[in-house]
Amino acid sequence: MNINKLSENIVEANPHKVAVRKMYDKESAQAMHITLQPGEALKPHITPVDVFFYVLEGTPEILVGEEKVEINANMLVESPKDIVHCIYNNSPLVARILVVKAPRPTMQAKLL
Repeated sequence: MNINKLSENIVEANPHKVAVRKMYDKESAQAMHITLQPGEALKPHITPVDVFFYVLEGTPEILVGEEKVEINANMLVESPKDIVHCIYNNSPLVARILVVKAPRPTMQAKLL
């Protein structure tokens, strides 16, 4: 059994300049834990694989395509491959999101 403890994972350097910790990284899928402080956001981007966002804490706004909706904790949002998506934390509280990409991308996301 493999156990991965969030606090033992380093913050990965990324073009979004936010706290991202890799939790799972296999050919079949990749899972990242993102912490967005109040006012932080990912840059709009497109990934070449399907993605889903599971909100662990907070009320971030999630953009998929042209639709942007405020999401609460314990909600999951799907974003199909090749569609622009983004996460914004416009609230005064921290937002924590589990992001899963399947399969693991072999190319970098395209920033817009």
